[in-house]
This record gives sequence, structure tokens and C-alpha cells, in this order.
Amino acid sequence: MASGAQTGSEYIKHHLTNLTFGKDPSDGIWKIAETAQDAQEMGFYAIHLDSMGWSIALGFIFIMLFSIVGRKATTGVPGGLQNAIEIVIEFIDSNVKDTFSHTNKLIAPMALTAFVWVLLMNLMDLVPVDFIPQIATYIGVHFYGMDPHHVYFKIVPTTDPNVTMGMSLSVFFLAMFFSIKNKGIGGFVGELTLHPFSSKNLLIKIILIPVNLFLEGVSLLAKPISHGLRLFGNLYAGEMIFILIALLPLYVQWTLSVPWAIFHILVIILQAFIFMVLMVVYMNMAHDTGDH
Repeated sequence: MASGAQTGSEYIKHHLTNLTFGKDPSDGIWKIAETAQDAQEMGFYAIHLDSMGWSIALGFIFIMLFSIVGRKATTGVPGGLQNAIEIVIEFIDSNVKDTFSHTNKLIAPMALTAFVWVLLMNLMDLVPVDFIPQIATYIGVHFYGMDPHHVYFKIVPTTDPNVTMGMSLSVFFLAMFFSIKNKGIGGFVGELTLHPFSSKNLLIKIILIPVNLFLEGVSLLAKPISHGLRLFGNLYAGEMIFILIALLPLYVQWTLSVPWAIFHILVIILQAFIFMVLMVVYMNMAHDTGDH
């Protein structure tokens, strides 16, 4: 619920600002931003502590949960948690087999990691928008003497484009690595310069190289951008709707938030699935050597 000391626009801006650590351009001191403007002025090298913290924590939960279940797995009738994890693993394995037509033992574990990690980060969007931020505000005010309106704390890492673009760029560079490894430098360059237009005439082929390079270059660079922004955009929109609902009277909040949360569960799962599938598709393309 919105605080009475804030206007609606201030409440929205507050909830969309990250806990930022960076270098203050005015005095050169590294510190936590006290206002949203301070956070913006810290520039590219500033770190969103909340996004980083929740991403690492949820990744750690994923590793611990799967490792514990893996060590305690039984061949008999599995428990509820083991059964759920086995369903997820079988689901990912089935999709990888259907999408990835080559042999690489890293792809299935990568797909499982991407799906579960993104899913856990997305699930944080279902936590009431004021619950954990109010805890952070209480700690900031009572232990550090901060202004309550200047305590920023976002809990959904996938609503931060730095996180989603970081993951998509990681996938992009892995795809580039495997593409060069499997096709060689010549094959990789040829893929960018000899497609989609080609000719048996050497002169025409040379003339078409800049055109092909432009078209394939745009397509290549668009992949990580669309990969990251698609996830960010959908989760950011979902978070924004929850924030807008929180501005309404309490009796209206429950009327709207519950149906939206139920629908948003589908968005959360679907976006994790799409991110994982696109990663596998890009890896499959990186392993394709039929034209080389």
C-alpha cells in the first residue's frame, strides 16, 4: 500500500529505483545513492546491490536445492520435492533433445540453469510490492538513520535491464565462442558475408559482401538485445501493474491483485521457458556447420 507521505508518482518512482552503489561524480566518493538522481548520476559503473544480491541469493538457493535433492534421491517412490525437480529436469531434457540437434553435454545443464534461475527471479514478482521494501526501509531508518523515502530496494532482478541484458550477452558470447569453435574463423566470417545473397560470379559475390555483412550483422546484434529486453519488458510491465494496484484502496487491491497474480504466474513461467528455448536455439545455430 502506498505511504500517505508520498504522492502516487513519488511512490511509483521510489519502487522503480534500485539500491545503487557507485562513485559520486561531485566528490569522487564511492557510496550508496541517497536519491534517484544520485543513482542516475553515478553512471555506467554503478552497481545495483539489490539486483545483484537477489540474483546471487536465488542462484545459491537453486544450487543448494538441487544438490540436496540429488544427494538424497531415491530409486523408489520419490518425495514431493524430488518428484517436482525430476519433472522439471525431464521437461528441460525433452525440450533440449527436440531443439538441439548436435552433441554437447553442456547444453542441457545450461538450459536447466537458465530456466530455473530465471523462474526463481521472476517468482519474486509475486511477493507483495511493499513487504520486503518495508523491511529494508525499517532497517535503513532504525539502524542507519536514513530518510525512509530514500531507502530503495527492488526484489525482482529480471525487472532490471542490467540483469537481463547481462544474461543475454552471456548467452551471446557463448554462442559466438561455439560458432567460431565449430565453424572456424573463416566459416564464421563467411556466414556473415556470404549469406543471405550469394552468386557464382566472383565479382558479384564481392559486391554483395557489404550488403550481407550489414544484414547479418544487424541480425546477429539484434539477438542478444531482443533476448534480454523481452524478459525485462514483460516482468517490468507486470511489476508496474502490481505497483499501480497498490495505489488503490485496500478493498480494491485484493479484488484486482489476486486475479492478476494468478494470470502473472503464467507470464512468469512462460518468460523463463522462452528465455531457455531461445538460448538452446542460439546454441544450435552456433553448432550448425552444414553450409561450411
